[in-house]
Amino acid sequence: MKKTLVLGASPNPLRFSHKMVKSLVRHNTEVVALGSKEGEISGIKILTDKPVFKDIHTVTLYIGPKGQVALYDYILSLYPKRIIFNPGTVNEEFMKMAREKGIEVVTDCALVMLSTGKY
Repeated sequence: MKKTLVLGASPNPLRFSHKMVKSLVRHNTEVVALGSKEGEISGIKILTDKPVFKDIHTVTLYIGPKGQVALYDYILSLYPKRIIFNPGTVNEEFMKMAREKGIEVVTDCALVMLSTGKY
């Protein structure tokens, strides 16, 4: 499956980012989680720094547009094949930047995509 970075991961089980990490684990997808608070989700440690990852296929965003600005360069430096802008994260400026780098831009709910086989 597609190695996925969940950006905005939360240790709070009520958050969609938390549910996404759990769902990716259930679907046997390699997942890394970055968030503002340390924690763990289904055995996946939530990292709070900006490590360099290799072979990230998909970045799925759970950070609003204002919070994304400080992460533009970091996300683009990972050279993902796709960025999923979940509801509440759509950011025309960043979407344009990603497209200019040849990155597929998707505006959809990653959880729904995963559960319906469209991931």
